[in-house]
Parts: sequence; structure tokens; C-alpha cells
Amino acid sequence: MKKHYFLILFFVLAFFTAFSGFSQNNANTSSIQQNIEDLSIYPNPVSNGKTFIYITSKLNLTKKIEFYDVLGKRIFSSVLTGKELNISNLSKGVYVLKITENNISETRKLVIK
Repeated sequence: MKKHYFLILFFVLAFFTAFSGFSQNNANTSSIQQNIEDLSIYPNPVSNGKTFIYITSKLNLTKKIEFYDVLGKRIFSSVLTGKELNISNLSKGVYVLKITENNISETRKLVIK
């Protein structure tokens, strides 16, 4: 009787191992990460009462900028056509910026002291 349990356990483990191996191979080739070339945000951290930050990239196309607090709530959204963004309405804290340019999005952290 013990031999039958061993055979059943062996086949069950072989079955699950074979199928999990196939799913991992398909997941690795499904997506390619794209980044905004030469994305830069400065000054970061912002201090001394400065009211503007500069967001630049290699292409310098129109960008959609979204500010989120550390809890994930969207605080502020803007479309940026140049480099200079007014942040005077934001209080001190840590923010996550979602920057979208040419249908490519990146997130960056911004600290306001």
C-alpha cells in the first residue's frame, strides 16, 4: 500500500512542476519596459520656499504630470508644455509624480521641505 502513495505523490508533483514551468516561460516575454529618455526633475528636494520645479527630457514633448500623496490619492494634475512647473499650491511633504510623455509613463519621488 505504501508504494501506491509514493507513486501518486510522485505523479502529482511531476504534474504541477511541469505546468508551473510553462507559465513562467510565457510571463518573461510578454512585456518590454520603456522609459522616458533623460528624464530629470530638479531641484529635488525642493527647499527655501521655491515655487517652481523643472522637468526635462531628451525630447521635451508635452507632458502630463500627476501628483500623488504617499497614500496614493491624486492631489494635483497638470499638462506641462515647457520645463517649468509651479508647485506653490503644494505643502511640505513627499509626493509621487507620474509623468507621461509620448504615451510612456514613469514615476518619480519629489520631496518638498
